[in-house]
Amino acid sequence: MKCKIAAVIMSCITSLPTIASEAGYLLNPDKALVPASKQHWQDDQKVMDTFISDLISRMTLAEKIGQLDLQSGFRNTTGPYVNDAYEQQIREGRVGAVFNAYGADFTRELQKIAVEETRLGIPLIIGHDIIHGHKTIFPQSLGEAASWDPEVARMGARVAAIEATADGIAWTFAPMADITRDPRWGRVSEGAGEDVYLGTMMAVARVQGFQGEDLSQPDTMMATAKHFAGYGLSQAGRDYHSTDVSELELWTTQLPPFKAMVDAGVATVMTAFNDLNGIPATGSRRLLTDILREQWGFEGFVVTDYTAINELVPHGFARDEKHAAEIAFNAGVDMDMVGMTFIGHMEALVAEGKVSESQINESVRRILEMKWRLGLFEDPYRYSDPARAEREILSEQHLDMARDAARRSMVLLKNDHQTLPLNADSLNSIALIGPLAHSRRDMIGNWAGAGDRSEQPVSVLEGMVRKLEGQVAIHYAPGATYAYLHDADSEEAHIRGKGVSRMERDDPRLVSLFQEALAVAEKSDVIVMVMGEEERMSGEASSRVDLMLPGNQRQLMKALKKLGKPMVLVLMSGRPNVLDWEDEHVDAILHAWYPGTSGGHAIADVLMGEYNPSGKLPMTFPRSVGQVPIYYNARNTGRPYDAGSENPRSQHYTSRYDDSPNTPLYAFGHGLSYTDFEYGKVQLSSHQLKTRNDELTVSVDITNTGEYSGEEVVQLYTRQLVGSTTRPVKELKGFRKIQFAPGERKRVSFSLRSDDLAFYRADMSWGAEPGDFHVFVGSSSDRVQQAEFTLVDK
Repeated sequence: MKCKIAAVIMSCITSLPTIASEAGYLLNPDKALVPASKQHWQDDQKVMDTFISDLISRMTLAEKIGQLDLQSGFRNTTGPYVNDAYEQQIREGRVGAVFNAYGADFTRELQKIAVEETRLGIPLIIGHDIIHGHKTIFPQSLGEAASWDPEVARMGARVAAIEATADGIAWTFAPMADITRDPRWGRVSEGAGEDVYLGTMMAVARVQGFQGEDLSQPDTMMATAKHFAGYGLSQAGRDYHSTDVSELELWTTQLPPFKAMVDAGVATVMTAFNDLNGIPATGSRRLLTDILREQWGFEGFVVTDYTAINELVPHGFARDEKHAAEIAFNAGVDMDMVGMTFIGHMEALVAEGKVSESQINESVRRILEMKWRLGLFEDPYRYSDPARAEREILSEQHLDMARDAARRSMVLLKNDHQTLPLNADSLNSIALIGPLAHSRRDMIGNWAGAGDRSEQPVSVLEGMVRKLEGQVAIHYAPGATYAYLHDADSEEAHIRGKGVSRMERDDPRLVSLFQEALAVAEKSDVIVMVMGEEERMSGEASSRVDLMLPGNQRQLMKALKKLGKPMVLVLMSGRPNVLDWEDEHVDAILHAWYPGTSGGHAIADVLMGEYNPSGKLPMTFPRSVGQVPIYYNARNTGRPYDAGSENPRSQHYTSRYDDSPNTPLYAFGHGLSYTDFEYGKVQLSSHQLKTRNDELTVSVDITNTGEYSGEEVVQLYTRQLVGSTTRPVKELKGFRKIQFAPGERKRVSFSLRSDDLAFYRADMSWGAEPGDFHVFVGSSSDRVQQAEFTLVDK
């Protein structure tokens, strides 16, 4: 089958048919996919309109307002539940949707109340945060993006939808498509990183995985494009903080993933917590009506984030919650998540003429349309299927798919002296050390849906023992903790890694952990350290100012280093960390993110060479937190620093640091392999590209010069040298992930058209400008081969 994912990407991914578009679509806001209602919702519009119009005509104002209300269930050790007052609200028709509710039997009970015990019997939409898996947990979203393979993201969402829909859930609050450049922000773990092209590809693939080709099928669910918009640029990396974003930045990096998801038929859009240039996103008519509906033609409904309407008051944008409800609804919000401002104030707002009932009818129609498209009016219990849940959830096939996704997501950051893969034939024993080495709860990361944290996840220790049982002895010790010291002087020494502090020497528990780890290491051939952040250290409300590995982990590594044995660091975290000491002193570093339910098996596969790592970084790793924000596609300065200058003095008054190189520790797109790939010279089909009906082929010969089969992510970047607005030093325009046998050479080609070079010009119009370009092909943003061409106006 033939398909295209923008002409710039010459690969054919047959399992992602609806990404198909004309060249440049992903960055072009004026091009759309097929209409969402025809491609994804598969409904007879006339029949649906007649049914919903009749239903609305029979609803009271209170019942209409109830459809605009989304309430949360509760959870305890026995599972989700709702209290008596909540059940009564449902019976009164004051709840249109419920989240934090799952389980086939429990959701059937809730649906039964709505359908059989209310006047009109309107079914509920039941949702949950299905971010990277329901009960079979796939890698954290940032890790999935590190695969540089949209199919990994699509299949993760597909499996999540299959499991969640059997468990009563028809709506997920994903994908998060916020483009971000600040690793201090905890929610980087929930997105796809710093690049709009890669982020858009992943977001669209996830929408397709959740929604499939027909939303009425019982194993598909509504996706939510979040957070609209600008949330990823929260100032100082602090969650829920303000954002100050220029029009150029807004349209260039923040809005394109949302436009692409709208074109791909995403069912719902969630407002962001932040204010955007002084206007809270939840109260922005420009975002929610002018852009989303009128300019982009969005057909689904808009839901707020958790209590976002209420928060218009502390934002200083509304006098009280009644005023907040008025602002948000008139801006374009259809459904209030948890805040109950519509329930509490909408009738009064209608009576006062501040909100019209016809507006309410439109919002109710959008919500009822989605209930129709989900098939809930046909069969309200279709998503509560105990037999299917028993068959599908945590099936062997799903666990195997999660294992493969985890392997594909891992990034080999460093591998000196071919330390990895480990050779079982030449080893007698391995020291497995670190607080994450045998932690099941941390394997699945944050936002792990209904995933079990205690029994189901496979730890690294369990994966290694299973892999090497009877061949190599595994000696385990946790060795370190995440806790910082509380004495100011000791804490400073601790954070800067100046050795074991007095307080630690006096702590018997820490002394015991250290001694145990050193003893285990002394009797082993190689040291494998599994370290990083516990899962609660990233995600929502988990911003950090210190990006080094927390607690005394680095101190333990320093002590282990003195033993003179090969050292491997398996890193687990949900963000880029500062790894300057680790990069200098550890022999090999494998970033495993939070790899999911089958993560321990996947890590063992990679460490022992049964899978050759192929992941690439979706975010830049800084040398120091002082470099943040740091990202590959920055615009150039009028005084650029030239690290290769023969006259260092001439570089003094340039854009640089006195105490650090400008360059990151690991660049965007970086990722090694157990084999080596040699890139030839970039070849162009022409050195001129015309602005109309022309195509430039960019080719490079790549050879696997090593001893292992492996996949390489070949990356295409461009740079326009002069523009009406200053242009980035590099922009990702395409990538291909290709398998090579040892010694195999392949010619890899990309196609560029003028549309692929378009940008927002000085007058904020979208289009290409003639001029000179550099084109780069390589294994990462900082390891490329270069050629030149000119775009001519013809």
